Amino acid sequence: MIPRYSRPEMVAIWTPESKFRIWFEIEAHATEALAELGVVPKSAAKALWDWWKTNPTIDVVAIDAIEAVTKHDVIAFLTWVAENVGDEARFMHQGMTSSDVLDTCLAVQLAQATDILLADMDKLLEVLKRRAYEHKLTATIGRSHGIHAEPVTFGLKLAQAYAEFDRNRTRLLAARADIATCAISGAVGTFANIDPKVETHVAEKLGLSVEPTSTQVIPRDRHAMYFATLGVIASSIERLATEIRHLQRTEVLEAEEYFSPGQKGSSAMPHKRNPVLTENLTGLARMVRGYVTPALENVALWHERDISHSSVERYIGPDATITLDFALARLTGVIDKLLVYPERMDKNLNKMGGLVHSQRVLLALTQAGISREDAYRLVQKNAMKVWESDGELSLLELLKADAEVSAKLTKEELEEKFDLDYHLKHVDTIFDRVFGAA
Repeated sequence: MIPRYSRPEMVAIWTPESKFRIWFEIEAHATEALAELGVVPKSAAKALWDWWKTNPTIDVVAIDAIEAVTKHDVIAFLTWVAENVGDEARFMHQGMTSSDVLDTCLAVQLAQATDILLADMDKLLEVLKRRAYEHKLTATIGRSHGIHAEPVTFGLKLAQAYAEFDRNRTRLLAARADIATCAISGAVGTFANIDPKVETHVAEKLGLSVEPTSTQVIPRDRHAMYFATLGVIASSIERLATEIRHLQRTEVLEAEEYFSPGQKGSSAMPHKRNPVLTENLTGLARMVRGYVTPALENVALWHERDISHSSVERYIGPDATITLDFALARLTGVIDKLLVYPERMDKNLNKMGGLVHSQRVLLALTQAGISREDAYRLVQKNAMKVWESDGELSLLELLKADAEVSAKLTKEELEEKFDLDYHLKHVDTIFDRVFGAA
């Protein structure tokens, strides 16, 4: 992943040094368990941990140099450890296969990455909740097909986003549990040369669960589900980012990204204040979703194991988690500093001469004894006059002057149908559903 869209804590999980340290812990814990079972001398496990306690520097260059000859990364690593630990290192990797190390390491890395993503989501949820309550009763126009529909509040828009990301957090927790499995089962997953107790020991030490049945590799349906979950979260990011982009359009301008002192919007036009952060989030979301299909295709491996998934995961593991981490943090900052313009919302809400209240009049006419078809015709006839006047005419005044309408509804009854507060009467109920009753 490029540094521009990376944050250090997440990047650190995916460095070669981090990977090799996890590899060593897997091998050392396995050797420790083998020693307890009497398969290898206890001195072998002690030698490994004694060397490790000196906090050795992982010599990535040296390991890469060995791999250039062996053409095998795990063998290169084991060779480098043996060069440093000495003769006792020959007992390392007893009965294991490379996938035991690689797959278990990936599980640890993805679990660590997920913990960061969960913390990111907690921060986003906190900000969404605060801003939602801030604008709980800030009336604005709801739009369907991009067209004025009926009134909502800006707080409801943010509450909807909160509920969506809260669901995503639940999904991510489930995906973490699904991905955090350990496999130390040897060639083709039969435990022929290694006791299942070794796997249990390593899993406990690394905070993983035991893979019930591996086939030399951990089944990739787990990984497919994990990356699909990241893709759903990315789509939720894009949904909220797109909403903000639309609201920042000049002719709408109900909300906009914070524009900091000294910030420039265009190299050519000094007046520009562009939604660059949410546009960026839209692009990053596309990238995260782009990693989902390769993860799905990794499920269909040959027989008990092939390595067609390996090259894919070397890309998507780091890139998807690093990108999503950055995107969640960026979205949190956008919402935290979002500039909201209630006056512009009110202006837009009233821009079309009261058309947003048409449904209430329709319903009132049907309740007054007019068929739904005739009621619709009467309201639409007057509404289209307002529409074509670009809001210069008033729907309320036109309805009052319509003999067919006024024969069924009094002036006072019509005026009551244009009460904005009517549309906000259940906001508290919705907030209680989303955030819990106070």
